[in-house]
Amino acid sequence: MASAARVFETPDIRNVVVFGHGGSGKTTLTDAVCYIAGTTNRKGDVEKGNALTDFTPEETEHAISINLALGHAAWKDTKLNLIDTPGYLDFLGEVMAGVRVADGGVAVIDAVSGVQIGTERTWAACEGRRIPRIIFVSMMDRDNASFEKTFKQIRERLSPAAIPIEIPIGAGTEFRGVVNLFSQKAHIYKEGSNRGEYQEADIPEEMGAEVERYREELIETIAAADDELLEAYLEGEELDRDKLIEVLGSAMRRGEIFPIFCGSGASGQGVRALMNKIVELLPSPEGAGPHLGEDPSGEAVEIQPNPAGPVAALVFKTTSEPHVGDLSFFRVFGGSIGNGDTLLNPARSATERISHLSIPNGAHRMEVERLAPGDIGVVAKLRDTHTGDTLCASSRKLTMSGIEWPEPDISLAVTASHRGEEDKIATGLSKLHEEDPTFQSGYDGELGQTIASGLGELHLSVSLEKLTRKYGVHVDTEEPRIPYRETIKAQAEGQGRYKKQTGGRGQFGDCWVRLKPLGRGEGFEFVDKIKGGVIPAKFVPAVGKGIAQAAQKGVLAGYPLVDFQAEVYDGSHHSVDSSDIAFQVAGSLAFKKVARDAGLALLEPIMEVSVETPEAYMGEVIGDLNQRRGRVLGMESHGTRQVVKAMVPLNELYKYSAALRSLTHGQALHTRRFSGYEEAPPHVVQKVITEAERDGNGAR
Repeated sequence: MASAARVFETPDIRNVVVFGHGGSGKTTLTDAVCYIAGTTNRKGDVEKGNALTDFTPEETEHAISINLALGHAAWKDTKLNLIDTPGYLDFLGEVMAGVRVADGGVAVIDAVSGVQIGTERTWAACEGRRIPRIIFVSMMDRDNASFEKTFKQIRERLSPAAIPIEIPIGAGTEFRGVVNLFSQKAHIYKEGSNRGEYQEADIPEEMGAEVERYREELIETIAAADDELLEAYLEGEELDRDKLIEVLGSAMRRGEIFPIFCGSGASGQGVRALMNKIVELLPSPEGAGPHLGEDPSGEAVEIQPNPAGPVAALVFKTTSEPHVGDLSFFRVFGGSIGNGDTLLNPARSATERISHLSIPNGAHRMEVERLAPGDIGVVAKLRDTHTGDTLCASSRKLTMSGIEWPEPDISLAVTASHRGEEDKIATGLSKLHEEDPTFQSGYDGELGQTIASGLGELHLSVSLEKLTRKYGVHVDTEEPRIPYRETIKAQAEGQGRYKKQTGGRGQFGDCWVRLKPLGRGEGFEFVDKIKGGVIPAKFVPAVGKGIAQAAQKGVLAGYPLVDFQAEVYDGSHHSVDSSDIAFQVAGSLAFKKVARDAGLALLEPIMEVSVETPEAYMGEVIGDLNQRRGRVLGMESHGTRQVVKAMVPLNELYKYSAALRSLTHGQALHTRRFSGYEEAPPHVVQKVITEAERDGNGAR
């Protein structure tokens, strides 16, 4: 651990979530900012596995960002807390955690691939929290880079309020600088430098008309955001740069303007200008305004970023490191937190001592004596605090809303590769959930499987890699069994009679039962229609219990039989030999016999699937859904994209995320939710019965 770090006060802090689609250059840009600022002394490389904020073995192996990670940079006497987030939607939970604690954002967009689905999804999340954003068009030095094409996509798919502050000079191998539209000067980058150094020069003559067009639109856009400035603009006055910057910052905080910069994180080109504008344009925790919490009575409390005010800190990420234990990352929203403080976790009625208070920088941490309101820190070995928990002073209990986690939409069944590791699996899976709440697991008693669920195949694959690396547990995976149901289609009735005599007291139960189908989702209903005491009242419930127990085991293929009414209307008893157990058995026998006469049907779970896709892939998406026995309900426009809604059987959706990604070249995403049960077609019924008989789970 390095020596104690400098304490930055609230006005000098910027909390910035860096986001974009996978491969857009977010991590490279974060690395470049920290390198140029001098926080790191080595320029990292994602491909070489040594980038500042991609440091776990899984990230090095896959060469992608998987976890939210933090870097910090001191620039213009301001601390930039950079929250680097994954770009693949399989890791959207990490992105949502980053958005929750940010006051501003930088959207990184690849000048070759343009705006992609991962950027749109996080942009919408920032929109929901009213976070001002800067856009950085990256990889301008790559072949086929196009600023104009990317700018057009930004306006179509993100916001028509996006406006360039800089425009590039050249592209690809010809990219050599930018024109700053405020100063109307060219910034020509120094060859061979990877720190983004440049020399100021006159605008290339051939770009004069283009620069004038972009500048006029920029000034007009900013002026329109302020009445005083607009009046001066309309009267032809020369507008003051500082006033333009001030109005631009205010308009950004209102979500009215999104400035665009460009460059290359790999070479550092354009990064200095971006760093300057993060300081100038994005708000400090003070400028972002107060946040809401609740007191113990449930009353809303305004939490101000005041060092003398009530302490309120939100834990937004938990990781586990060998020889260190759990690390809790948190943002201070109110009050200040010092090394050695004791804080309260009101949700768990636990006190926590803050020791070795640190600020994170990739895989490294620097101890700090105090964190001002708005700053981000990390502490080890909190005893009973988890992601989403609030820490506060015991004298003023406060809680803050947690993180809106996306729901898992894909599952795998997992089993121990080696006998005797079952307990280790349960412990390891629980630890994974602690680190990543979007990863969920549990034993499903009906299916007889341990089910792990996540946000996509890659998410589950990486999670299970962590399970092996961190907790030494090896698992095998298989397709989860489908929770089919059985039901009846017609009314039928019959007798169930149980008689057993083995010397001494015997067992006798006799009942007549009528089964009737109920509406889908209505479950099981038992009706007592016994008259004249042919079955004593005390034994009637036993008939219902026997029917319910038998229904759980099914008749057709061993799945629970649902949505029916069972009516007991006649029977007989023996004054000595009748008992609860005898009538339970009689009820069970009656059910099995009558259910077959009532016409059995197999029900399969149906999911409501929503697929968001570019229009170009609509035909392929609908065709694929049809092949999966999907029933398309309709389509609707969502900006430049289309949303297809369909009802699809669950057993047709195994590994659908990967299939959809392949079908649309990674441009589509889907969500699903359980809708209900529908009768399965004959070929599915036969397949399920055959499998049940093979596995010994068929009718009993």
